[in-house]
Amino acid sequence: MAAATTPYDDRDGFIWYDGKLVPWRDAKVHVLTHALHYASSVFEGERSYAGKIFKLTEHTERLVKGADTMGFKIPFSVAQIEEACRETCRANGIVDGYVRPVAWRGSEMMGVSAQHNTIHLAVATWSWPAYFSPEFRNKGIRLTMAEWRRPAPDTAPAGTKAAGLYMICTLSKHSAENKGFHDALMLDYRGFIAEATGENVFLVIDGKLHTPLAECILNGITRQTVMGLARKRGIEVVERHIKPEEMANATELFLTGTAAEVTAVGSIDAYNFTVGNVTQTLRDDYERLVGKAPVAA
Repeated sequence: MAAATTPYDDRDGFIWYDGKLVPWRDAKVHVLTHALHYASSVFEGERSYAGKIFKLTEHTERLVKGADTMGFKIPFSVAQIEEACRETCRANGIVDGYVRPVAWRGSEMMGVSAQHNTIHLAVATWSWPAYFSPEFRNKGIRLTMAEWRRPAPDTAPAGTKAAGLYMICTLSKHSAENKGFHDALMLDYRGFIAEATGENVFLVIDGKLHTPLAECILNGITRQTVMGLARKRGIEVVERHIKPEEMANATELFLTGTAAEVTAVGSIDAYNFTVGNVTQTLRDDYERLVGKAPVAA
């Protein structure tokens, strides 16, 4: 992860902005941009491994679909967006790194209604190693329960990576970090386990892999990938409503996401877990699949 002393607005390199590469520091928006005030923005998080962006088409199609859900159309095709991602990686010399496409409403109209605002698209890429420190690979990170809950699917577009949905994630992660934890586990509006602040969650109970139904959460591409890897291993995957007290029955628990990849969890408040065989196997399978370089023990 980039050092905190390196601001994201003051770097060398290029950002793809509305159809062309521009110097990194010149990629700017106006203070009255609609997306800043009303969260009319969607984005993706992608990783490049050994020069290839993992599941680029799936991410790009989700970006376009998310924009449609938000009521605007990105003025570039899936193929054009994919090439923009690859072009930006090449321009910045990114072989192993992070890719961030983002689309948003511009500044022509300021108000809740902004039907005629220009839709912009940008792609940024940067080097970004482990999301959580590698020292926790074999002991797991520490989580606490979040105060905020994921909203019902009829109150927010839960299936999109829309900027506004991450407001409670930032609040929850900041609160967790201020208490000495790495992240927070969020419940949904009914009190069932939902997800962490930017990752899906899996529990190992009696040798089976349990994960929340994708109702109030983002059905992550890494989540879907790991579920497929588990089934190939003959591990039964159970998607269901999971009560928080069921964590007492789980021997292992891990998170999945583009940034987090497969991250073991050692504890969530009073619940403790081991970095067991299922977690290690699926983590290794995922890393082999994406072409990630072996991690030293």
